[in-house]
Amino acid sequence: MRLKSVKLTNFRGYQDTTVIPIDEAMTGIVGRNDFGKSTILEALAIFFEADGAKADKNDINCFQLEAGANKFEITCVFDELPDALILDENVKTTLADELLLNAEGCFEIIKVFKATTSGKPDKTYIRCQHPEEEQLNNMLGLKMAELKKLGKDRGIEEKVADKRVASLWRKAIRDASQPLNLIETLLDVDKGLSVEGKSVWTKIQDQLPTFALFKADRESSDGDAEAKNPLQQAVKEAQTSLQSEISYLEEQIEQSVLDVANRTLAKLREMAPELANELKPRFKDKPKWTFNFTLDGKDGIPINKRGSGVRRLILLNFFRAEAEKAVSGANRKVIYAIEEPETSQHPNYQIMLMRALLELANQDNRQILVTTHVPALAGLIPVEGVRFVARNGNVPIIKMPNDLVLKEAAESLGILPETGMERAKGVVLVEGKSDVTFLRHTTAILKDAGHVAVSLDDAMIVPLQTGGSGNVKHWVTHKLADDLGLPWCVFLDSDIGGSPEQVKSIQKRKAEVEAQNRPFYSTRKREIENYLCADLIKEQSGAEVTFTDICDAKKIIGNAVGMKPDDVIDRFWPSMSATKIIEQSIYNDNGVEKSELVELTKKLTALVE
Repeated sequence: MRLKSVKLTNFRGYQDTTVIPIDEAMTGIVGRNDFGKSTILEALAIFFEADGAKADKNDINCFQLEAGANKFEITCVFDELPDALILDENVKTTLADELLLNAEGCFEIIKVFKATTSGKPDKTYIRCQHPEEEQLNNMLGLKMAELKKLGKDRGIEEKVADKRVASLWRKAIRDASQPLNLIETLLDVDKGLSVEGKSVWTKIQDQLPTFALFKADRESSDGDAEAKNPLQQAVKEAQTSLQSEISYLEEQIEQSVLDVANRTLAKLREMAPELANELKPRFKDKPKWTFNFTLDGKDGIPINKRGSGVRRLILLNFFRAEAEKAVSGANRKVIYAIEEPETSQHPNYQIMLMRALLELANQDNRQILVTTHVPALAGLIPVEGVRFVARNGNVPIIKMPNDLVLKEAAESLGILPETGMERAKGVVLVEGKSDVTFLRHTTAILKDAGHVAVSLDDAMIVPLQTGGSGNVKHWVTHKLADDLGLPWCVFLDSDIGGSPEQVKSIQKRKAEVEAQNRPFYSTRKREIENYLCADLIKEQSGAEVTFTDICDAKKIIGNAVGMKPDDVIDRFWPSMSATKIIEQSIYNDNGVEKSELVELTKKLTALVE
């Protein structure tokens, strides 16, 4: 399941009901301090019952409390629903078949909390289109004997293929009762599900995403392990990925113990039948699989007792490692919520963390939520994922991205375009500083050698780094180019051979740029680092490197020479001669050899012709 939206009703600063749509990949909640950004993440932590997250009686909106309200709600809406659920005896059903979807075809869970109590919700509801008829509006809450009686009363007993399976009885009863008059219903998962049926709710909950909140270091609690130790989340993910095996093991243990209990009762029945008939074996609680994991440093000091800078540095590298991990076949999504990733970190590390999160968000089974008010980070958030928190008086309001909202957000947070526009006749938007070095040197050296007529500088075309191809900073820069009436284009790495998600993201940007009738160019090789000459690297550093056109040359070279991969181009590309540039960019076009970078230079400089 994918989190589609969260609704807050009378929760802290949010009065009445406020809907916050959640992007399928990365949602960036931006705005000024104390406007209600962190409230959204903390509401989700309470909803998903993340470790240490509990509702408090002070969480109710104070104005609504004064007006007589005594409850607040946290609601989550999900789409991308599972194709099948197994609720009864390994027989598949669906949420739609069980009539558990709302009017939009989504799965909606409402948790209601009393203002006078703390902790768990007072009520949990499923908002769904459910039958109005009294006998049909609570079939998930009927015991098997009650279902069979209802089925027999309706004459459908012979239509039930396996009379041991409750979901088959429910389906047959619904089929025989068509057309059903469906109305919006708040199905109480406690009262609406019987003792037997509570397992239905448990199995549905097992399909929900897992959630982890990494908070800014505001409190000094040493026990806040979930927020301070990301590796404990790895334990949860491992358990989730092995849930089918765990469930099977639990069933085997349960059957073995019940077999012993039943044989014991059988023997007891021989001696005291009345006593034996009074007894019924059952497990009081499901087993709890608990594993606590941490990293201990010098003198055995755990992560959550180290300095905030150390904890955040570990968090940064946890997400970098997660971004590189190929996860396939996982049915449950993982939602990572990160509050103010800039906390206690050097600006370079802040950017590294945000880029790791962006890469992680491109994976199909991940959703990222991040709050920030730092311009450098806010500028990297993909435009479609921006949720700008503003205020109407004292009430927070959520604004979705459009040109006016993005302008307001950029001005509010101080997100600025790159400099250099004052002399530009055209603009080529690139991702980062290495691309600027790459294009300026390439076009200048090829021009000096006579392979092209003009360089970018000659044509007064300014390469501007935006931090990404579809983020707020990109929007700010190309909107400025639009406003100035300048022609502009986009140049990006193709990332071919990298993660399929990133390649897909590049193709999406290509379509968006070309839809605006703007040129889009990407490398034939994976990245600009793949055009470097191995002999040049050996000559200048002594390191021997081997890489192909589609492998991660940036990382290979960086590791070999002992430098940050992001600095590789700045270190070596200025030494590339025109001959080497042409050799490294030769490709075959229908039997004709061409130099990709010569062709690219001609296309870029033609922007202002």
